[in-house]
Amino acid sequence: MVNRLPRTVRLEIQRQLEQAGLESARWESRVLVETVLELSGGQPFPETPLTPAQLERLETMTARRCAHEPLQYLCGTWEFFGLPFAVGPGVLIPRQDTETLVETVLELRRETSSTRLLDLCSGSGCIPAAISAHLSGVTGDCVELSPQALPYLRRNLSRLAPDLQVVAGDVCSPPPELLQKQYDVITSNPPYLTAEDMTHLQPEVTHEPEQALFGGGDGLAFYRTLTPLWKPCLAEGGWLVYEAGMGQAESVLQILEENGFVRCRIVPDLAGIPRVILGAAAKKSSK
Repeated sequence: MVNRLPRTVRLEIQRQLEQAGLESARWESRVLVETVLELSGGQPFPETPLTPAQLERLETMTARRCAHEPLQYLCGTWEFFGLPFAVGPGVLIPRQDTETLVETVLELRRETSSTRLLDLCSGSGCIPAAISAHLSGVTGDCVELSPQALPYLRRNLSRLAPDLQVVAGDVCSPPPELLQKQYDVITSNPPYLTAEDMTHLQPEVTHEPEQALFGGGDGLAFYRTLTPLWKPCLAEGGWLVYEAGMGQAESVLQILEENGFVRCRIVPDLAGIPRVILGAAAKKSSK
């Protein structure tokens, strides 16, 4: 790329992205230029030429995007529920579908003054951080196993939700002391892609960590394990709130009901797809 104004360079990038078969080339080209110029979305481009360093960075980012590396990784941050999250290779990219889970929890706890929250398979921390940013008095723990994802989780929580603690561990075999705690809400967007799903991933998704995607043959392995394991950690009347994939909601609902959860229901996302499944811990019977 020669030394040009940002708007001219954006058009050149758009053409390259279109040639690579990217459907949102116009929007993505703008995002790439905004990232290099450190502009907020929608800000007008300056009428000054890009520097050689900026041009070189854009050239590299464009080549990587043409190779179908996720745009979010190239930008280094991505917005979720109105908040900026650091993302990169090794961490699952926050998606708009997951905002339905956050909205569900906010509705459950909006009238409370404090919430003890446990988030399982935390990844970037987008779920617990968004909940913490919109509710008062949120404390608790976020569990993540991946050594690649943990730095992103720590960075995001330290900036957006400092009252939440990071626990490096396996949600299916957690530290015993964690199982002794009590929470008002347990959230999780666990790996839920099926074996069949994994054979048909979009090129961009193949760059994301398989550990955060694959949920066993039918995609339900984590729901079967996590539900009975963590149920004792819920305070009386506390809620377990899951995200699930397309076509899985009824099966996850059944898992909750089979494990004694009450008031179970399914919440659709903005596209009308059954996305969030939740149930409450039944009141303990008095003896």
